[in-house]
Amino acid sequence: MSYMDLDLAKLGAIPKNYQHVLSLVFSVKQINENPKILPNVSLGFHIYESYTDARMTFQNTMKLLTTSERIVPNFKCNKNENMITVIAGLDSEISLHMASILGLYKIPQVAYSILALVLSNESQLPSFYRIVPNEAHQYIGIVHLLLHFQWTWVGIVASDNDNGEKFMLTLTPMLFQHGICTAFTEKTPAISQVIDNFSSLVLIQAKSFFWTISKVKVLVVCAEPQTMTTLIWMAFLYSFLDGTREFSIHKVWIMTAQWNFSLETMQRDFDIQAFNGALSFAVHSNKVPGFTQFLQVLHPSYPKGDGFLRIFWQKAFNCLFSDSNEQKQRMATCTGQEKLDSLPGALFEMSMTGQSYSLYNAVYAIAHSLDKIYLSRLKHRVMAHGSSLDPPNVEPWQLHSVLKRISFNNTAGDTVSFDKNGELAAGFDIINWVTFPNQSFVKVKVGRVDAQASLGEVFTVKEEVITWHSAFNQVKPLALCNNHCYPGYSRKKKEGLPFCCYDCAPCPDGMISNQKDTDECFRCLEDQFPNKNQDQCISKFLNFLTFSEPLGITFIFLALSFSLITALVLGIFIKHRDTPIVKANNRDLTYALLISLFLCFLCSLLFLGKPHAVTCPLRQTAFGIIYSVAVSCILSKTITVVLAFMATKPGSSMRKWVGKRLANCILLSCFLIQTGICVLWLCTAPPFPDFNMKSVVKEIIVECNEGSVTMFYCVLGYLWLLAIVSFIVAFQARKLPDSFNEAKFITFSMLVFCSIWLSFVPSYLSTKGKYMVAVEIFSILASGAGLLGCIFSPKCYVIILRPELNSKDLLTRRH
Repeated sequence: MSYMDLDLAKLGAIPKNYQHVLSLVFSVKQINENPKILPNVSLGFHIYESYTDARMTFQNTMKLLTTSERIVPNFKCNKNENMITVIAGLDSEISLHMASILGLYKIPQVAYSILALVLSNESQLPSFYRIVPNEAHQYIGIVHLLLHFQWTWVGIVASDNDNGEKFMLTLTPMLFQHGICTAFTEKTPAISQVIDNFSSLVLIQAKSFFWTISKVKVLVVCAEPQTMTTLIWMAFLYSFLDGTREFSIHKVWIMTAQWNFSLETMQRDFDIQAFNGALSFAVHSNKVPGFTQFLQVLHPSYPKGDGFLRIFWQKAFNCLFSDSNEQKQRMATCTGQEKLDSLPGALFEMSMTGQSYSLYNAVYAIAHSLDKIYLSRLKHRVMAHGSSLDPPNVEPWQLHSVLKRISFNNTAGDTVSFDKNGELAAGFDIINWVTFPNQSFVKVKVGRVDAQASLGEVFTVKEEVITWHSAFNQVKPLALCNNHCYPGYSRKKKEGLPFCCYDCAPCPDGMISNQKDTDECFRCLEDQFPNKNQDQCISKFLNFLTFSEPLGITFIFLALSFSLITALVLGIFIKHRDTPIVKANNRDLTYALLISLFLCFLCSLLFLGKPHAVTCPLRQTAFGIIYSVAVSCILSKTITVVLAFMATKPGSSMRKWVGKRLANCILLSCFLIQTGICVLWLCTAPPFPDFNMKSVVKEIIVECNEGSVTMFYCVLGYLWLLAIVSFIVAFQARKLPDSFNEAKFITFSMLVFCSIWLSFVPSYLSTKGKYMVAVEIFSILASGAGLLGCIFSPKCYVIILRPELNSKDLLTRRH
């Protein structure tokens, strides 16, 4: 017969832990009744209580190594009892105390609880196995869970011992690396301090503790049994003394896999609604067939040799058996007919808990390992002797080679195997705890952490099936140091506080942020601009003077109207070409002036519409050349008038200059100079279409880049020079005695012309986009209209309305 020994801490104090014993009994019973596993071999077990005391643990461990009443190391008097393996209990520190002794004897020790991070089991504890996954996966799961829900401001609670210290030292840097801040790290005192000194502790330390944890919405707890027992006792006693009788701190509790939601019998009045919506990690488990039925037939007198059952029964049902030695008033008598399924889940569960499932797998792992050894040896013995004999004896150290490589499917359908570090090759489930007012609860699997899964599936969670605490109205809680910085704002660190605490500053002008909680704003692309809220970029509008907009239509109307009027004036002059008023002051120059004005009005249309590679060079050069012809005609007419009057004096030498040759020479020379300037401009740096994205914030100015600003102002400067010379000459000849003398009209027209183009420069430079183009079109139309009106309106008045004044007598009259 083979024996396995079990150490269970505080089995009597917490009734729920008794399920671990029942899981052990159930698994051994199943194996012994299964002819396919260890045929002709029965498994047995001893249970020792450590009372979470190191001295008691060492004493009980030594008892495992001897079979006599006295502890005599390395001596066994009962050879029929063969201890194969030790299954360690819930407390990690106790398990490690045992491992230090059992490792000397190479006795396999299988722990079924989550332990604090230890060094490599392979190097330091070669005889130590854990039927639980590596705890590093749980830390990764906690970080993933917080990141998934965007919880960046959390508190950490752990016990005031080495395990709690390791938990904080391991988890805190991981949170920091992933942008999660800890509002505090709080340690719970030992349970003895709470029970022995609860009056002073509750009023001072407990108040301070619960005030501290009230700062956050999410609390990460290293949920070792002693930590949770202390925490619940503090809450229970604090609420009792405070008069509220209920623990009303509402938050999301994130528990590690050590938690099993168990209450001591004295805490049965504790309102478990405080943990409604809690999330916890748990070793992956499944429903074990037959276990619930096994529990339903339990009776206090049923299992012989189980001294824990009666203790459990009395504490769980708050009653005493009639033959009990305890004398307590006001307690009911236990009938033995009480039903386990009537107990609240915090005291006892009918389904196998995570720890019980791990213990169940531990027993089966040992059984399958023994079975392999027996089958292998029996096979060799049958081959050697021709028949099978009694099962051979197996020493504990011989189990290691098989246990390390064991892999089997349990009755729940899960694969059980150890990795290279002697830990279960599995993951963690994420459990959502839904509590009810009648002290019952439901465990809902809402996610999984599995290091063996493919990339992208290591962490999964179903947020839609999670039930949050009723205080949150079924809305995912926010766990932030302060509210989010929404798009349009950037985070600015608060001095003296963790990096998760920040102020929200609006983005500077011209910059945006399009995500929450960005550290810096950024500029849009050149062809985009920020919207009003500065949370997205909008494409800029193309800015150019179109034909269809009101301003463009107005200019088209004016240009065509002035062109039509110019054409009518030209027609009138051609029709009355033989009259004295037309023939005076050089009829050909008059025609040339009218034609150039006609073209000037039309060339303004080149400035409308989207600039192109053809229109850009043509705009300024056509305007410059045509206007130079118009001003040259005026200059020639003015000089002709002056020379004509000078030539009338007796003996004047100016007669040889009077005539069409001089006028044509002046016109041609002025035209050629301007044409040369324009040709040089086009050959060196011609105007081209350009997209100006910086001048106006919300618009892209589609414009004609002048290419060479110097050449542009040379063209304008030459026109100004011709206009000023014409103005000076006309001004000198304004009082010459002739009814048809144009000098005074030319003087006024040149005054208007120069005024318009002098005001053009500051107006042109102070505007942008299409309004800059509008200023130039307006200057072209206004100056052309000024020339047309000032010079030709008096003549048209005479020709059309006062034809009697259009005679040679008036032409030769002297005043």
